[in-house]
Amino acid sequence: METLQLEVLTPSGPIYNGPAKSVTLPGEEGEFGVLPEHVSLTTLLQAGVVDIQIDTGKSESIVVNWGVVQITQNKVVVLVDGAVAIRGESEGEIAKALDEAKSLITSVGDSNAMIASVSARIESAAHRLV
Repeated sequence: METLQLEVLTPSGPIYNGPAKSVTLPGEEGEFGVLPEHVSLTTLLQAGVVDIQIDTGKSESIVVNWGVVQITQNKVVVLVDGAVAIRGESEGEIAKALDEAKSLITSVGDSNAMIASVSARIESAAHRLV
């Protein structure tokens, strides 16, 4: 199966750098998906969840506050101000990541509906890990 190269970068360093089968991004106009051979695009991102389908069949979620994405044929570069990966080996690590993600979203949230929506997506991502 063909993959694309995904990079999620923050001012503090990379959060994710590797192959992916697909990625779903929280665009300013709504969520959108990217598959290999996608048309080139550069657009703004809003606070939300980046869902990554990894080529091993697993999925990963990263909460971002805001930024920009640049898409070329087989590469996606996500530049964000802040991000938290929802991953961990134990329930304690996952709980800590969830708390950090909720704090990140709350810090930029301009509406309770948006915060509630992203919080629900974060919880859903966490349940897939447990």
